[in-house]
Amino acid sequence: MTFEVPAHGGKPASRIRQKNEETIIKAAEDEFARHGFKGTSMNTIATKAGLPKANLHYYFTNKLGLYVAVLSNILELWDSTFNTLTAEDDPAEALTRYIRAKMEFSRRQPQASRIFAMEVISGGECLTEYFNQDYRAWFQGRAAVFQAWIDAGKMDPVDPVHLIFLLWGSTQHYADFATQICRVSGRSKLTKQDMDDAGTNLIRIILKGCGLTPSI
Repeated sequence: MTFEVPAHGGKPASRIRQKNEETIIKAAEDEFARHGFKGTSMNTIATKAGLPKANLHYYFTNKLGLYVAVLSNILELWDSTFNTLTAEDDPAEALTRYIRAKMEFSRRQPQASRIFAMEVISGGECLTEYFNQDYRAWFQGRAAVFQAWIDAGKMDPVDPVHLIFLLWGSTQHYADFATQICRVSGRSKLTKQDMDDAGTNLIRIILKGCGLTPSI
């Protein structure tokens, strides 16, 4: 099975196909997050999407293909935002935008983030093709942007690889561990304001750790 993430290249889908796939993927996210891969069927996804089962099979041959599409969708959102970072950017402004964008993804699509986290925790078998040489080259390119900022004296000499892991882990935490956060903080759910406040705090901590001055 080919695991394509448009952020790393690939042919964009037509508008109609894209709209239908988005409807199906959203329904699949709900079902996979609630019942897991094994406990979810194409019938339940079709019902959730309000489409005939035949429509699902037109776009996705089987459940595994749809599951991989759900993973691909969240990776596309995360990675396409990361692609906008360049060595010419102001690091404080670029990191602020990136953290805000990742926190918004965690707010709007928490279920997809949790599905991805559980897939990785369980061994990431369906992500084997994704974490290939092309991905590693893409990742190294992102780390090179941070290194260019460091070499230019724009930020402190932190390890770019571990900084990227910190950015990913801290922002996705608010989707993956929302239940823990709510119970500890006494909230029934995380609101947009909660996520904005958390993002502001992350920006202050991460940017100052990189020797940067937050503009918030």
